[in-house]
Amino acid sequence: QVQLVESGGGLVQAGGSLRLSCAASGSGFSFNAMGWYRQAPGKQRELVAHITSRGSTNYADSVKGRFTISRDNAKNTVYLQMNSLKPEDTAVYYCKLDQFSTWRVYWGQGTQVTVSS
Repeated sequence: QVQLVESGGGLVQAGGSLRLSCAASGSGFSFNAMGWYRQAPGKQRELVAHITSRGSTNYADSVKGRFTISRDNAKNTVYLQMNSLKPEDTAVYYCKLDQFSTWRVYWGQGTQVTVSS
């Protein structure tokens, strides 16, 4: 039973930066693919960034070049470094874990990111 604990959200001015963290419980973290998604009011949830167990990454076009996803397997944690933030980045950000051993998907509770202009 995996639990994901997110932190790092908050209020920031346009052009600023935030770093989101997602710490996962359970064993075998290094085998799990991880991702960050976001959902703005009135819009569907969308993929922001994804990282595989091998470290391969991909990003939504809207954040490419500004956001970086990374993982620290020793800490069972995935990060999302967000730079050059725009008001359009305002959303609830969710951490997702794809568990290799069970093929189950786990979601974090979401953390609010608000970018003011």
